[in-house]
Amino acid sequence: MISLSRINVTFHIGSRTVDAARDIDLEVDEGDVFGIVGYSGAGKSTLVRVMNLLQRPTSGEVIVNGQNLMALRPRELRAARKKIGMIFQHFNLMTSRTVYDNVLYPLKSARIPKKDKDRKVRELLELVGLSDKLGAYPSQLSGGQKQRVAIARALANDPHILLCDEATSALDPKTTLSILDLLRDLNRKLGLTIVIITHEMQVVKEICSKVAVMEEGRIVEQGDIVSIFSDPQQPLTRDFIHTATHFGQTVEKIMSHPSLARIGEQDLLCKISFVGERTGEAVISDLASRFGISANILFGNVEILRQTPVGSLIVVLSGGRVELEKALAYLHSLDVDVERMPAPSTFAQSGGERIG
Repeated sequence: MISLSRINVTFHIGSRTVDAARDIDLEVDEGDVFGIVGYSGAGKSTLVRVMNLLQRPTSGEVIVNGQNLMALRPRELRAARKKIGMIFQHFNLMTSRTVYDNVLYPLKSARIPKKDKDRKVRELLELVGLSDKLGAYPSQLSGGQKQRVAIARALANDPHILLCDEATSALDPKTTLSILDLLRDLNRKLGLTIVIITHEMQVVKEICSKVAVMEEGRIVEQGDIVSIFSDPQQPLTRDFIHTATHFGQTVEKIMSHPSLARIGEQDLLCKISFVGERTGEAVISDLASRFGISANILFGNVEILRQTPVGSLIVVLSGGRVELEKALAYLHSLDVDVERMPAPSTFAQSGGERIG
């Protein structure tokens, strides 16, 4: 559906050179909800504009819907872009036009009867839940309603792809969830392929099937959402995940409490991660009974990602050295991921050391 190969985007600002995208390869399959996450300046908005050639790359290849966009003539490119809808953080609605006219605008030049255009606009507004707002103006709408109008407008030409550039960043958390629910429904009902650009891993967690993490113009990690959340490889990815799950912040508070921070020299402070069926099993109590060790659970968290449970525990394991080694070997035999965590005072700043 979308294939980016060896993409580089370089800007020259006065005497300064900025590499906004560096040697990027990315594949988005048909029907995906694909997230691209990164902090401000990471290059993610530049990358999404490459996908419809609003930003022409300095080098590389852009294949969308089987077409090499770089090789298209201007007229052909305009036609190709009609099948790539786009929505933005600040909605970009025309304030002097009604909701109806905003959605109608992309159809103005379409060679279809007026009654068909009217039917299309009304169907789209019903689809996004705004059939009662046809005559309203953008100034009379809430932020969530404005974004729904923008989505309806982006769907006017029946696109195969919807690009969302920080589309929920200006919305409150409750409204964000409602817009993500709408996008999820559109993905399912219309078979729409969606690419979401965001700096919030929470957004990715809620809706995306796959994710790429960007830093300084590069993709540093990418994969399916369950793999990324259960086994992040890069410090930046772990940072995003801890923010989305509130894991690091919560554990830092727990570990700073004097009664919880007392851990013996022979004790093991571990993060134990589960995926799938293991999440619902009594692994820790089984561990204690099998090997005669004690297991003190300090914190636990479970996420449901794409219908797959992903759980994490912070546990203090206490016992003899031999028994602890046997317990760790047993966990590994169950394909349970174990990380030895650093001292409580530095937990939130470290990803821990994987054991085994």
